Amino acid sequence: MADQTNPHQANFQTTTSPSAKDYPGLDEWRSLAADQQPTWAEHAEFGRVISELEAVPPLVFAGEVDQMRQRLAAVAEGKAFFLTGGDCAETFADATADKISGRVRTLLQMAVVLTYGASMPVVKMGRMAGQFSKPRSSNMETRGETTLPTFRGEMVNGFDFTESAREHDPERMLRGYHTSASTLNLIRAFTTGGFADLRLVHEWNKGFVSNPANARYESLAREIDRAIRFMDACGSDFDAIRGTEFYAGHEALLLDYERALTRIDSRTHLPYDTSGHFLWVGERTRGLEDAHVNFLSKVHNPVGVKLGPTTSVEDTLRLIDKLDPERTPGRLTFITRMGASKIRENLPPLVEAVRDSGAKVVWVTDPMHGNTISVPSGYKTRRFNDVVDEVRGFFEVHEDLGTIPGGIHVEMTGDDVAECLGGSDAVDESAFADRYETLCDPRLNHMQSLEVAFLVAEYLSKR
Repeated sequence: MADQTNPHQANFQTTTSPSAKDYPGLDEWRSLAADQQPTWAEHAEFGRVISELEAVPPLVFAGEVDQMRQRLAAVAEGKAFFLTGGDCAETFADATADKISGRVRTLLQMAVVLTYGASMPVVKMGRMAGQFSKPRSSNMETRGETTLPTFRGEMVNGFDFTESAREHDPERMLRGYHTSASTLNLIRAFTTGGFADLRLVHEWNKGFVSNPANARYESLAREIDRAIRFMDACGSDFDAIRGTEFYAGHEALLLDYERALTRIDSRTHLPYDTSGHFLWVGERTRGLEDAHVNFLSKVHNPVGVKLGPTTSVEDTLRLIDKLDPERTPGRLTFITRMGASKIRENLPPLVEAVRDSGAKVVWVTDPMHGNTISVPSGYKTRRFNDVVDEVRGFFEVHEDLGTIPGGIHVEMTGDDVAECLGGSDAVDESAFADRYETLCDPRLNHMQSLEVAFLVAEYLSKR
């Protein structure tokens, strides 16, 4: 759990000189096909909003981004594990201290379970401070005789089914930026100001509903306490466990927003997308000749690509050439979202081809998106057993091929919601009426998230 350095001791210089507007090829994406984009370019306030975003301070800094890439290079070598978790789509209303601390505490608990169980450092990243948009399968939604634009996340439009709420409003990008800034400020305070001190491992459990996963966590926390007391008796220095590195990432879906927050670093003279440390392109927007892949190929952040069950070997290898032509350790992560019924059949050819190519990518499982179902009551949900089975399949594939299972990417919350069916303290469909809160996809609750962490720790301990 302890980190070697603090990201906030890194070189933070990131400027707009030379201008990002003049960087060669950075705007090439504008001439390419760009799916899933809002129709706000003709809005009267669009130009002003973009100008404001181009002038605001960066949300993250080049030194932090470079440090994360170094950490992910260790993951690609099997020397660390990559944990990502957070909301399907963040909301402005939930960017409160209580909500943010609940997510951070849950991720810290998951990380300590993984670190202690596997004796391995964990690179921690929240789907936070930028995950305000979502790709959708349809541009329009019909209810009765009314048809309106689909809800695309609060950085684009509102959830209420009214004409005014569903308008694509560029002003929402500014609110998204400021909400992200306050979220990151709070995360930094939590993770460097004593909240993440490993000696407070019991404190992270306070306020959560009592359940079997929490009881198991408390048992582990007692073991950590005993180890710390022993180290204290031996005169150990605890500076390294008083804080932790914590990164923020999101899907780089809204290209207008991502481009407006791109800055040229004054040290390296390279472009960084300062909206987040880590950015990924989704299953719907990973076309090799399309705008999203082109844009991410130009920025210096570590980047990811979601790979679904239809992904071909050829496309996988071409994505490496496009996004990581220099084979930079830690640069590229493949996040697989196959579905429990397909992962054991569809993942091996991709992993085998990448292994044989010599590329050193990070392999991460997303056991959520390939396992979404609808139930008779109309709710979208996921079966916890399917999520667990996809995790198992991911580890089995990598064990069979002698490759490295590098991480897990889950949609989760620190709240006691009822959105995914099952778990040891089983959620059933009847609970949805009172405890289903997501505006988009269903999330694991706090207990289910800890259960997944214990499962992954068991697999890692066998490596």
